Amino acid sequence: MEFDNFIGIDWSGDKNKYQRGISVAKCEMNQNTPKIIQPKDKYWSRRSLIEWLIKEINTKKTLIGFDFAFSYPFYDYFSYFPGIRDSPSSPHGLWEKIDNINNKIPNFYGGRIWVQEPYSNFFNAPNLKGLFYKSRRRHTEIHAKNKIHSPSPTFNCVGPGAVGTGSLAGMRVLNLLKNKINIWPFNSNSSNKKSLAVEIFPTYYFRYAGIKPEKKIGYTKNKINEALNYYNCNSLPENIIIGGPDQDDADAIISAAALRFFSANKKTWIVQGFSKKEGWIFGV
Repeated sequence: MEFDNFIGIDWSGDKNKYQRGISVAKCEMNQNTPKIIQPKDKYWSRRSLIEWLIKEINTKKTLIGFDFAFSYPFYDYFSYFPGIRDSPSSPHGLWEKIDNINNKIPNFYGGRIWVQEPYSNFFNAPNLKGLFYKSRRRHTEIHAKNKIHSPSPTFNCVGPGAVGTGSLAGMRVLNLLKNKINIWPFNSNSSNKKSLAVEIFPTYYFRYAGIKPEKKIGYTKNKINEALNYYNCNSLPENIIIGGPDQDDADAIISAAALRFFSANKKTWIVQGFSKKEGWIFGV
């Protein structure tokens, strides 16, 4: 698959009007360093980001990486929500269900599901641990853990490394975008000119390149450059400042570079059949 642009998005699922933790990096089909895209306001909101992204995909065929889980575990119980009569049976149905439950909440926030029975029983949420909450894992997460490093379980919405809140917001976004772009690996038809969205995991890309953050410091500029060089990418400019409350710029930059790197390998696109229900982390 060939693309004009590669966009790495370090995501956020918080309830605020603006998301300080969102960072966006973009690069083209060359060896140039991904550049941070600044929002029109001081910070991105999920709504403003998606509005910008839609303009991008209308002009260029783009590979977009979102840092959230595109689906939930399915094959451990052969259901996303075991025992629930109207539990969705496909990722598209899952996105629609989550969007419908939260449709009156602006900016794609997804946390209303935490008080919506019977679904609330499956989440570890702020001030509420669901009766059926378990540390369930998708096959891609198990594979990532056995290989290098695994993200937090998708139903966990508590703690600094939790992906649950961001994934709820993200699935609402996928429900909006599903008719505008292809979403891999659920539909990835390369015969048309549509852009393509994939699930990413920035920490995995750093670890894949042999880079770990330093305690209390995180990723230094030298460490980021080592990772970028691994992905056949030029180093950062000397005057660049890596921003974001959790070095979000670093995550966005390495993700854009990894998208470009992995997309050129045909093996990247060949994933297990489990992925049609559970999704797959790009490059794992």
